[in-house]
Order: sequence, then C-alpha cells, then structure tokens
Amino acid sequence: MKELTNREIISKFVLSGIGLGILIPVIAIILELLLKELPFSMAGIRQLHQISYLIYVLYSLPFVFGFIGYRTGKNVAAKSLEVKDQADKELRKAGKIFEFTEKLAEGEINVEYSFEKDQDTDDQIGISLMKLRDYLRQNREEEETRRKIEQQQSWATEGMAKFGDILRQNNDNINELTYNLISNLVEYVEAKQGGVFVINDNDPGDKHFELTACYAYSRKKFLEKRIEWEEGLIGACALEKNTILLKEVPEEHVEITSGLGEAKPDCIILVPLKVNDEVHGVIELAALKIFQDYEIEFLEKLAESIASVISSVKINLRTAKLLQESQEQAKVLASQEDEMRRNMEELSYAKEEAAKQGELLANFTNAVNHTLVRAEYTTQGILLYANTRFLTKLGYSSNNEVEGKHISIFIHEKDKEWFFQIWDSLSKGGKHFEGDMKHVTKQGKDFWSMATYTCVRNSDGSIEKILFLGIDITEQKKQNLDYEAQIDALNRNNLKIEYNPDGTIVEANKKFLEFSEIPESELTDYSVYSFLEEGTESSFKKVWHNILKGIPYETQFKLKTSSGEERWIEGTYNAVKDMYGEVSKVIYLAGDITQKKQVELENERQTLLLKAQEEQLRNQQEEIKKQHDEFKEKTQQHIDEIESVKIRSELTLEGALDAIVSINQNERVEIFNKAAEELWGIDRKEVLGKSIRNLLPPPHNTAKSGTIIEFLKSEKNHLKGNRTEVNIVNSAGEEVPVLLTLSEVKIGSNYTYTAFIQNISVELF
Repeated sequence: MKELTNREIISKFVLSGIGLGILIPVIAIILELLLKELPFSMAGIRQLHQISYLIYVLYSLPFVFGFIGYRTGKNVAAKSLEVKDQADKELRKAGKIFEFTEKLAEGEINVEYSFEKDQDTDDQIGISLMKLRDYLRQNREEEETRRKIEQQQSWATEGMAKFGDILRQNNDNINELTYNLISNLVEYVEAKQGGVFVINDNDPGDKHFELTACYAYSRKKFLEKRIEWEEGLIGACALEKNTILLKEVPEEHVEITSGLGEAKPDCIILVPLKVNDEVHGVIELAALKIFQDYEIEFLEKLAESIASVISSVKINLRTAKLLQESQEQAKVLASQEDEMRRNMEELSYAKEEAAKQGELLANFTNAVNHTLVRAEYTTQGILLYANTRFLTKLGYSSNNEVEGKHISIFIHEKDKEWFFQIWDSLSKGGKHFEGDMKHVTKQGKDFWSMATYTCVRNSDGSIEKILFLGIDITEQKKQNLDYEAQIDALNRNNLKIEYNPDGTIVEANKKFLEFSEIPESELTDYSVYSFLEEGTESSFKKVWHNILKGIPYETQFKLKTSSGEERWIEGTYNAVKDMYGEVSKVIYLAGDITQKKQVELENERQTLLLKAQEEQLRNQQEEIKKQHDEFKEKTQQHIDEIESVKIRSELTLEGALDAIVSINQNERVEIFNKAAEELWGIDRKEVLGKSIRNLLPPPHNTAKSGTIIEFLKSEKNHLKGNRTEVNIVNSAGEEVPVLLTLSEVKIGSNYTYTAFIQNISVELF
C-alpha cells in the first residue's frame, strides 16, 4: 500500500473535516423538518430558516471542522516525519550491525564498528558486538600462541624420544654413536653442518678435543680432527661451560657447501656436552637460519643426555680396559710371586747349606745379585754391602757412595715412622718382613720392590746382620696405584654393585647404598632379581646368561627407597674374569637418571593434559559458533523489521505535499524531499550534505558557521513549534511566501531540526 505524503495527509484530514461540517447541517435540517412537520422542499427549508436562526450557525461548521482537520493532519504528518527519521537512523544502525556481524562470521576479527556522530552512544548491541569481536580476537591469539607452544613442546618431546633411542644404540663405540647423533641432529634442527668434539683426556698432560663425528663440513675447514684445549670457539665453549650463539659469523670460520656452491652461514651455535658441571665435549651446528629459544633449550637438554651417555661410554671403556689390564697385571704379579717364592725358597735352602756348599753359595749369590736387589745392614742400619742391581736401581754409581751410610737415606720421610718400628723388631731378632716396600733413589724418585728384610744369624744364634732382598715392581706398582685411583674415582662418580655369578650381591659402593637407602648389613639379602619389575624375572635369566658369557648389557630400572621415594638408575653389566678365564663376578656400573626420567614422565603427563585442553577448547568454539548463529538470526530479523519501517518512512516523507528539509547540528542538510526540490527548483544532489545557508535568502545566507544552529537552540527561536509565514528565494531568485513549522529532535548531545514548509503562493484547493 502506497504511503501518503504530508500534503495528502493534511488534505485528507481537511476534506474529512469539511465533509463532516457539511453532513451535520444537513442532518440537522432533516431532523428539524421532521420535528416541525414541514415539507421536504425548498419552501419548507426557507420556512425553517425563518423559524430557526441557528441554522445559519451550522453553516459555519464546514469551515470550523476543515480548520480542525488541517491542524490534526499537520500534527499527524509531523509525527509521521519523526517516525521516518527515527526509522532511518535505526536502519543505518542495523545495516552497520549486519555488515559487522557478516565480517565477523567470515573470520575478519579486525573489523571496526564506529558510531555515527548524531547517533545515540548508548548502543548496547554495538558495544556487545565490539566485546564479541575482542573476545574472538583474544581467543584466536591465545589459540595461535597455544598451538605454537604445543608444536614446540611436541617437537622437543619427539626429538628427545628420537635421540633417546639413538643414545641407546652403539653406546660402546663413541665414533659410531656421535656420527648417528650429529647426522640426525643436523636434519632435525634444519641445520646444514655439524660436528661433535669429544675431550680426549687419556693423557693428563695432553688434553685436547677430537672431532669424533661430522656431517656436511667443508673439507677446507676441518682437515684436522684435533683441536687444542682452550683453542678457538670450541675451547671457549668448554671452558665457560655455556652455550655460544653466533649471529654474526666470523669470516672464513666455516662455509656451507652444497650442489649450488658455498655460502656463509647466518648462525653458529656451540653447545657444551655437560653433566654434573663436567664438560665432556662440544657440539657445533651451522645453519642458514637463526636458532630459536626453544631450539636452543632443546639442544641444551639433549647435550646433557649426550654428555651423560658419553661419560658412561668412556667410563665403561676405561673400566673394561682397566679390568683387562688388571687381569693381565694379576697374571704377571702371580708369575712374579711364583718366581719370587721359588727364589726365596732357593735362597733359604742356600743359607742352610751355606757352610757345606761355599762354592755353590758363591755361585748362587752371584745369581741372586743378577736377579734380585740385595743389600746388607748392621742392626744399627748402617749399609755394609749393596750389589750392582741395588746401586743401579737406586741411582748410585759405586759402593763408595752408599757404604757406611744409614738406611734412612733410602727411606721417604713419610715412611720412616712405620719402617723403623719394623727395623727395631728385626734388630732384636723379630720376625722377618715381606711386602711391597718403597725406597727413594739418589735422584729423589720412587723405587718399589717386592721386599724381604730378614736377620742373618751367627752359629750362636746372635744377629750378625740384616739382609734385604727385593724384586723391582716399580712400574707395576705405579700402574696399580693408578688403577686404584681410577677405580676410586669410578666409585665416587658412579653407582656400583658387585654380584656373584649366581646373581647374589657381594658388595656395593657407598654411593649406591646412599642412593638406594639399603643398609649395608642387609645387602646380602638382595640379588640382581630384587630390582626387576614383577613378571620379568624369567626373561632376565636369559640376559644374565649372556652377561656371564661376557656380553655387556645396558638397562635401567626403578627402585623404591625405604622412605618411599621412587628413583631411577641406568647402567651396564660387565662380567669380570679371573686369571683362568672364568667369571669371578659381575660389576654393574650405573648413574642416577631420576631427574631425567621424571622429566620424561612429566612430558608425557603434559602431553595428555594439552590434548584434554584442546578438546575443551574445541567444544567452546562449537558453543560460540552456535551462539553466533543464533545472534545472527535474531539480528537479521531485527534488520528486516527496521528495513520495513525505513521503507514506509521514506515513502511517507517522499510523498508529502509539503516541502520537508532536515539539518543536523553542523548545519548540514540531511533530508530534502521531492516537494522541496519543486519549491526551490534545485536537485537534492546539490543540497544534501551541504550547508543550509545555500537555501536561505539574503542576508541569512552569509551567516557564519554555527550561527544558525546557535539561533535554533536559543530562546529567540520563535519558529520552533509555531506555524510562521516567511519568504524563501528559489533558484530563479524569486521570493516565494510559505508557512514554516520547525520541529526539534535531541538525541544525546546531538540536535536535528526539521522544517515543514507549505507553499502559500498558490491556493491549497
């Protein structure tokens, strides 16, 4: 249905009033004719006029009702215009809301929602939409941050698991182990080159780095596999025990070589292989990218695991070597003991037969002098005689240098106290002494011998002299002391358990007892099977059988201390054989991996937790989408309703017979209907958005900006709410008289003024 214009509305009300004003006199005349019993004719009507003068008053009713209709129509038209204006504003707001929600639905979370200057700022829907946009933006940022962290954690966890498997392989060969590590590590962290430098400290006087493995290194840079201690970046990294990250690579340090040529890397990282604050080597990686913090943290954690394994491998290799050397040394010492025993027996027999076999004794003495270190002392310790072997071993050139000297010159200051206690006993006829003895050479060096001090008696039983006989064991003794020191170091740095071949425990070092909290008195109650998980005893028997065959076996297991604490241990079983090649015991050397294991278990727990959180977030996203769809549907309904009101209002205003002009508080024209175009003779395109001064007659069209709106807001404004006759000037320069009614609308701090203008230069009817 077409909506009426303001003029049509006023006309309709005026016509209705006039019609009603005509109808009432007619009805009154008919009723009077009936009451007066006059005929229904012109004569009867003339007679009625002569009788009742009130009939003439009734003839004024069309004019009265017409005027009342005019006022009523005008008020209705004004209300219609106000409704249309409000509908336009609501429609614009709905359009902005619809556009905003559409962009949000398309995932454009950075869209802005702006309020119009003349719009009520109390826009709860707009505020809610802004909050929804901010929530979605924050949710997406948190989701991206969480996904990034989760990817980094997953990458690090997978990497630790992957390299954990590599570390458990080839752990008896450092070169193979480090090559597998560096070749996989270069690919995993997307580097281009890498190398592993392991400290070689076999000789304390020649400590240096060895390149045990490399991957894709330029041959020009790494022709040599040896780097001196504290030399270059490798030495600096090991000395400082901290990671070195170079983002500005020195010239000619290293070049990345590929099929496309050579390029300088953008970044080099050196990570120390450190465990328990002890450095075992350095990993160097070169890449065409900058390593991120999570990659550096991963490399440092991995380096600690690699250092632990390298330390264990070096210890195992060193232990195996020590065991082998110890076994060989035991065989040599056993052989020497047998030889010494035979020599001593022969010497004893020779002394008993000395009187009868003087010549044989002399020959035997010469043989002893060629075999043994020999010297003779008085009971006061004065040297009487020393054979050539004694002089040679103790660094003297002739007997003149030692004869008549006191034995104390051959004894170290630290050994004199216990030695002279033995000497006092010998000088008084006490029991002879057998054992390892250290003497001091002329040059101040140590001379070790398997020594015998014994009394030589006269025929009457008195002591004639004290005889010293010895076998040189200096080198063997030094090795034994070195072995003992190394074994002691192993006991201090490792957990050690010694088992019988049947699996029962022989002994354990102090570090294991403290770790397991097992009292030493109860140690024999345990066996190798006491630390196994339930149900694995049968399978471990096969493993134990292989260990007794000499096959090393690396494993880890969990034990529970008496205080209820769970601890993890990882190490290697090695069989120890005696001089006959039979297994005498099994040694288990291990390290404490409790912290490492707890980290692995915690990583697994965190992974499960992240998956649960991800599922919860997915459910929340589905709920938000559901709420968004419901809101979108309701908003669309509201927009449709506003659109309907807008269309009706526009048609009402556009069809009004009177000119309608609306301005905002900036004096800009917002409404200029068709009747206004006809009145001024101006196209609305030339007026809308322009200053109202362009439509005003002189001198008002020269008013300063803000002057007109100030007048309209002031109390001097007599146009507001009143119907006033004024003149306008059309485009042809003609003055046109009009009736102007001005209405004011205030929304918040914004004002809108609408003029309803009726052209009275022509008759209305």
